[in-house]
Amino acid sequence: MGWRAIGLGALALLASGTMAASAPVPGSNPLFHDKFTADPAPLVVGDRLYLYVGHDEAQRDEMFNMKEWLVYSTTDMRHWTAHGPIMNVKDFKWAKQDAWASQAIRKNGRYWFYAAVEHDSTHPGKAIAVAVSDKPTGPFVDAKGSALITNEMTPKGTHSWEDIDPTVLTDDDGTTWIAWGNRQCYIAKLKPNMIELDGPITEITPPHFEEGPWLHKRGKLYYLTYASLDRSKHRDEKVSYSTAPTIRGPWTYRGELTGSGKYSFTIHPGIIEFKKHWYLFLHNATLAIGDLNGSIGRRAVTVEYLRYNPDGTMRPVVQTEAGVTAPAPK
Repeated sequence: MGWRAIGLGALALLASGTMAASAPVPGSNPLFHDKFTADPAPLVVGDRLYLYVGHDEAQRDEMFNMKEWLVYSTTDMRHWTAHGPIMNVKDFKWAKQDAWASQAIRKNGRYWFYAAVEHDSTHPGKAIAVAVSDKPTGPFVDAKGSALITNEMTPKGTHSWEDIDPTVLTDDDGTTWIAWGNRQCYIAKLKPNMIELDGPITEITPPHFEEGPWLHKRGKLYYLTYASLDRSKHRDEKVSYSTAPTIRGPWTYRGELTGSGKYSFTIHPGIIEFKKHWYLFLHNATLAIGDLNGSIGRRAVTVEYLRYNPDGTMRPVVQTEAGVTAPAPK
């Protein structure tokens, strides 16, 4: 009887140890385990980092089913607060579906949210929407009442879903720029009102550009980081980047920054400096929730440290499970 009790106790300890070992460490990858999330877009406000994501809700064999955008926030990159949905695609009355990639930016004391959606039949194809809020956690409302960018505004494109994945950057002179695209990459200046283009749309497509551009600036150098795909060699997207001395270019291709996201055809970079460290947000498809495994329509957001060389180029990033729980680079 005594040996049996000891044996049961040992089994209980072993089971509890196994359960403890399998529990995710705060800050490890993927970051969120309550929902499938994709297309991360970070924004720093004071001592808090906000992360805007799409919400993957695909069931069984669905590819994409995205209806809303979520936001999480952190002060330490380890522990995250979920603020819930900030907006649904139906809040854009002229859009019919697809809450795809987005980015929020702060300007003139307000928060401007740019997102890719599917336009209704009046302007068929993907489009870029803009919403606004007085708080980074929303609620956001349609700032324009119509699309900022429609498919017919980029007539040289090859397909109806080229106008997706907006990224926004406010330059040192206060001018805000927006870039976007799929297969072709475009850039344009925004008017001070943040809801109209101020001048022509220019194509700046870098080598192997597929989608998911992200603009950022460090020192005097501008960076265009994006999901890349060399269709002659690979099946899954990687992350590549180019740099330029001005936002208008010329852009110089710098090569690959990361490999593919595990189990995921797509990948989407988001880059930011927060509390003296640089971070690269991505997504993969390693998360399982209930009986649903990760897939092209069920992705999970991740984060890694990002480091730069003395010449301003970015050091290649290896995607890990540890993420930012690993020691910070010096």
